[in-house]
Amino acid sequence: MNEKISQQEINNVAWAACDTFRGVVDPAQYKDYILVMLFLKYISDVWQDHYEIYRKQYGDDEVRIRRRLDRERFVLPKGASFYDLYEQRNEANIGDLINIALDTIEESNKAKLEGVFRSIDFNNEANLGKTKDRNRILKNLMEDFNKPQLDMRPSRVSEDVIGNTYIYLIERFASDAGKKAGEFYTPQKVSELLAKLAQPKSGDRICDPACGSGGLLIEAAKQIGDKDFALFGMEVNGSTWALARMNMFLHGMDSARIEWCNTLTSPALVEHDRLMRFNVVVANPPFSLDKWGAEEAEHDRFNRFWRGVPPKSKGDYAFISHMVEASLEKEGRVAVVVPHGVLFRGGAEGRIRQKMIEENLLDAVVGLPANLFPTTSIPVAILVFDRSREKDGLNEKRRDVIFIDASRDYQPAKTRNLLLEKHIEKIIKTYGKRKNIEKYAHVAPFDKIRENDFNLNIPRYVDTFEEEEEIDIAAVQKDIERIEGELAEVRDKMKQYLKELGVKGVKL
Repeated sequence: MNEKISQQEINNVAWAACDTFRGVVDPAQYKDYILVMLFLKYISDVWQDHYEIYRKQYGDDEVRIRRRLDRERFVLPKGASFYDLYEQRNEANIGDLINIALDTIEESNKAKLEGVFRSIDFNNEANLGKTKDRNRILKNLMEDFNKPQLDMRPSRVSEDVIGNTYIYLIERFASDAGKKAGEFYTPQKVSELLAKLAQPKSGDRICDPACGSGGLLIEAAKQIGDKDFALFGMEVNGSTWALARMNMFLHGMDSARIEWCNTLTSPALVEHDRLMRFNVVVANPPFSLDKWGAEEAEHDRFNRFWRGVPPKSKGDYAFISHMVEASLEKEGRVAVVVPHGVLFRGGAEGRIRQKMIEENLLDAVVGLPANLFPTTSIPVAILVFDRSREKDGLNEKRRDVIFIDASRDYQPAKTRNLLLEKHIEKIIKTYGKRKNIEKYAHVAPFDKIRENDFNLNIPRYVDTFEEEEEIDIAAVQKDIERIEGELAEVRDKMKQYLKELGVKGVKL
């Protein structure tokens, strides 16, 4: 069976496999089991496909076949494939067998997969129930993934399709998980917009210091159009970090360096005891993070918070400060999603914002619609910083900031609003032209921002006020009098009808 499988087919079957867990396991947890099983099935199918190719070359010489396979992208140890486990699906210790297989895969692929499966336990009673129920769930799961529609051999399915299915599942899980989705998911179109605003190019080093499951990094890579780039990320949540590593692998970006660490208190992307610097830094960090590490920030060894330490209950400017400091001087570009409070709050945040504007770093403020995220219904904004505006940078003469109000451009959907391609292209086109557009965009000189006390609230710069239609009071009064006259006539007729019918005591 070598016919190609469509994206829709594989998406539908993979999502249907989740039925095994619904009502039994919390969506925020069962995503890990589904995505790990998808990953295991994929690498098993790739291995099987290559095995058949080498079998045709070398016949029954298993030693030569195995030696050739061991030089592939990854090593699949004997006995650890999905199909080995499928044959043992009725065993009483199937959860243990899956865990052992994943351990051996990690051990054989340390450079690419070390630690990826450490936070997932297929023998977890708390998540999957007692032995009998757990075994039934795992057996059903393996049978779901053994369907012909999930044959993911490269001869049937392109790498792009598998990567897209992985992202599709993450998006569906985010929808089910609600607020918990903030740990691992940024809507794909928001990621695409952010990546386009950041303008990555061939040869760039690109970093996301709050990378979640890695979707934003993948979108940034797509903008480049070739393979000449390097991806870096940091993620504080262990299971989400594992999703990002697998996501990179499934998209053929094995060399991406994704670190499991706390970006604000102990960043791991460091070289020669200094922060690594990047051409492009993009992120959708957690909004207004409480207890982010303000106490330690005062003595930060990387001096990221020299403009001021953000409030301990709001970590927005902590992430922004890190991102700016991690971008290359006179060259780096930063694009970050923020809640609107970042634009106008005072105190320490106001002082940091003012310094960044006075340094001529801020390039654009883009207001987006409300209810774009599964985690919150609030409207958000994107800030774009451009270090080429610094002294001796390519754009040092640019002293204005473009404000774009795209808050009314969206497609309403069942659970949240959606950005469409046309909305994204309108924003990107406007940003590139840097021209005033009535009720949509305004290019504000530095003096105007200073006059506004460095408040970046978008309505201060983009006038979206719609004049209400003038009301003719005299005409309205005449309409009211006419309607009241007609109503009186109707009441008189009703009274007459009721009287003829002998109905009494009804008030009209």
